[in-house]
Amino acid sequence: MEKRRLGRTDLCVSAICLGTMTWGQQNTEAEGHEQMDLAFDRGVNVLDTAEAYSIPPKPETQGSTERFIGNWMKARRNRDRIILATKVVGRTANSWFRGDGPSKLVRADIFDAIEKSLKRLQTDYIDLYQVHYPDRAVPQWGANPMRMGVAPVPREPDETPIAETLAVFDELAKSGKIRHLGLSNESSWGVMCYVAASEKGVGPRPASLQNAYNLVNRTFEVNLCEVCEREGVSLLPYSPLAQGYLTGKYDHGARPAGARTTLFNRGQRYETPGAAEALLAYNELARSFGMEPALFANAFVTSRWFVTSNIIGATTIPQLKLALSSAEVVWTEEMQKAVDALHQKFGNPCP
Repeated sequence: MEKRRLGRTDLCVSAICLGTMTWGQQNTEAEGHEQMDLAFDRGVNVLDTAEAYSIPPKPETQGSTERFIGNWMKARRNRDRIILATKVVGRTANSWFRGDGPSKLVRADIFDAIEKSLKRLQTDYIDLYQVHYPDRAVPQWGANPMRMGVAPVPREPDETPIAETLAVFDELAKSGKIRHLGLSNESSWGVMCYVAASEKGVGPRPASLQNAYNLVNRTFEVNLCEVCEREGVSLLPYSPLAQGYLTGKYDHGARPAGARTTLFNRGQRYETPGAAEALLAYNELARSFGMEPALFANAFVTSRWFVTSNIIGATTIPQLKLALSSAEVVWTEEMQKAVDALHQKFGNPCP
């Protein structure tokens, strides 16, 4: 599988990254191990997880995904061949992460998070340690889903300054606990604040940004694409299938048994006004090219020139095989023109 440089680092990651957030609820540990075996056999060399996983977040399953990965790496003895990415939660009122109350992006909480992740992963370093979401309030995260993309969001009176958070990552990098810093669910302003602080010597320069990007959410292209390209920050897009809505299984209001939205009722981001019509149009477009909608949607993301590694997710081996095969699809100018025509019509209904 094609390898691409991660930001300005010396790491080269596969064009597809294996996402893991379902392991611990929808997937057992054995199923997670089976997915990792298959993905790495197909050339994937990067895993993405988080201290919050599995999803949806629950105290009884928090950290389960990292434990599964740690056990797999120990059994396969392959830690040195893996680029391991995990995340620390941003501001949250959920008390189970720290064990004694809410969490913020401050030194004590970040140190607590990294030590717990290292223990679960059975390793002494993380290749890419990511801020899962900002400490401050942002329109696309932590707001009412029906307000996504609507600004302004009032400031938190006690938000942690980005420079203060970055200084903690500097400690982690100098101690050898992390190799590189990554961001997630960030804005253009936030990315530039991290870059500016790093250039002043406060801490490491961000190597990557993990934001949602798919056919019904191309907001990255508006401002963040220029920021990341000029500043050498790699995009690691998540939700290429729009939480499964770009597979066709939810078309016409269907709710198949065992699907995430059926199980957890967490699909509000993809149930906004106008979303159903747009999703159906893209799924039908895929079929007009003789492709499964899931393959088409993943191939679109993987093929973008500004995408470094597409974070795929699957709950079954057939789903995973289809997602991995998207790296082999030749994305044509005809496909892109057809996608862009629908984008002109529907815009970004699911930011």
